[in-house]
Amino acid sequence: MYNIIVYRKIPEFLLKRLKQEFNVAYFEEITKDNQKEFDEQLKKVHGLLGTGMKITKEILDKAPDLRVISNFSAGYDNLNLDELTKRGIIATNISDALTDTTADLIFGLLLSTARRITELDRFVRKEKWEEEISKEYFGMDVHHKTIGIIGMGRIGRAVAKRAALGFDMKVLYTKRNPDLEAEKELGAIHCDLNKLISNADYICLTIPLTEETNYLINEKELNKMKSTAVLINGGRGQLVCEEALIKALKKGTIRAAGLDVFEKEPLLKESALLTIENVVMTPHIGSATEETRNRMVAQGVDNLLQALNGEVPKNLLNPSVLISFK
Repeated sequence: MYNIIVYRKIPEFLLKRLKQEFNVAYFEEITKDNQKEFDEQLKKVHGLLGTGMKITKEILDKAPDLRVISNFSAGYDNLNLDELTKRGIIATNISDALTDTTADLIFGLLLSTARRITELDRFVRKEKWEEEISKEYFGMDVHHKTIGIIGMGRIGRAVAKRAALGFDMKVLYTKRNPDLEAEKELGAIHCDLNKLISNADYICLTIPLTEETNYLINEKELNKMKSTAVLINGGRGQLVCEEALIKALKKGTIRAAGLDVFEKEPLLKESALLTIENVVMTPHIGSATEETRNRMVAQGVDNLLQALNGEVPKNLLNPSVLISFK
């Protein structure tokens, strides 16, 4: 029977399912108090299930029998795929379990930022609403505007669908290869990054973090945006240079930003973002509903079971590893 480590808290019914198939070492999180036990379990582990933890060479060196790492998240920037492939370790993530939930959150950030909902909520709570509001508190329309989606993957397309069919928005998008289905269904227009950020009223980031996309949006790109543009980041914090964004928001280079992700998480208490009114922030909650989180873990469990049972997992990240995986 294979030995697996679960290193994040998961629902009891899924833990029970795993225990029917494997010897399970269960850690709701890795702390200083249980680090020694975790390291001891690594010596005999065949599969890892969890999310978020950086899988370093040090961890891999302690796990000579490791065969599978199953991330129950869409992101996988905690994994070095080249290193895993070299060692013959299968890597998987989850695909569509969080698509609609995350797209809902991204579009919610867009609406809240455009119409200044959280800012004006504070305005009302502070008892400043004493007469009809003046122009200085007006927001911006969303309907019939142009949305630019950087990365037309599952989540990007779900955002585009909400924009085009729900709000009659023109959709611009970037992707390595054109998405002909999205173009036909939603009237989406494929373009390069420069055209997108120069023409879009709302710019949404839905791409994964890689070496190429790190700080994709920096001072240079921010300066190309409309002064009325709104930037929404629902991908990874490191996609945007936070220092440059803060500067742009303060100077009025762009109108506003909606952020679910940050360079440092949790957000540092000394972050200047906390002092800026024209930014809406949420604490990395793109997939944070009970139904979606359960689906994500279940898909991660399925991937782990498939891989250790000799099947090709549905959400394989490094297919070339199959040559060496036995």
